[in-house]
Amino acid sequence: MAAKGIKPKTGDQAGKPGAKASKPGGKAGQPGTKPTRPQRQQVIPEAVANRMARRIAIATGIPTLLGMGVFVGSYLLVSRQILDIAPGVTLATSGGCFLLGLVGLSYGVLSASWEPQPGSLLGGEQIGLNISRLRESVRAMRQGRGG
Repeated sequence: MAAKGIKPKTGDQAGKPGAKASKPGGKAGQPGTKPTRPQRQQVIPEAVANRMARRIAIATGIPTLLGMGVFVGSYLLVSRQILDIAPGVTLATSGGCFLLGLVGLSYGVLSASWEPQPGSLLGGEQIGLNISRLRESVRAMRQGRGG
């Protein structure tokens, strides 16, 4: 059922400008066809994805909870007149915690081992290796697109 004032396209409108042509099986470059591109799938193994998710949850979650806790703690200290804290100090401290959580997001991804073995607890040795993998991937994408 067509909406009021909108007419469905008929066969005679197919050749007019703005009408979409849908020819199945046309040659490349013709309207209605999609260029074929080799499909390259690089899927992150499930064990690695779970490892990244755990590291992200810890490295982002703890600073974020601390950032929220700063507001609550500051409110309690000021409202009960235990300590006089300037609002700027509360804002700067919680902002620092949230910024640390943002850094934790990158850390969680870059410190995860791509090997079947989990690697070390903190993953510091994996960061350099994963950054070089990331650079190679970006370089390959640029060469594929530009060259």
